Amino acid sequence: MAQRILLTSKEILQVQQGSLYPALHRLQRRGLLKSEWKESGNGPMAKDYSLTAAGRKCLQEEVADWQRYAGAVALVLES
Repeated sequence: MAQRILLTSKEILQVQQGSLYPALHRLQRRGLLKSEWKESGNGPMAKDYSLTAAGRKCLQEEVADWQRYAGAVALVLES
C-alpha cells in the first residue's frame, strides 16, 4: 500500500509502514474503514481495506476542506 501511494503521487508522498498501518487501524476503529482478508494471487492472504459509507462522507468533507485551503494559499501566493 505504501508503494502504491508513492507511485500514484509520482513519488511525492512517501508513507512509512510504521505510520501507515496504525493510521489504517485508527480509521477502522472510527468506523471509516472496513477490512477483510482476501487471496493475494501471489502468496499469502492480504488484508483488503475499503471505505464505509461514513468513510466516504468523511473523505468528501476532507477533500472539500483541502480544496478551500489550497485555494486560499493560491490567493496568498498570487497577491
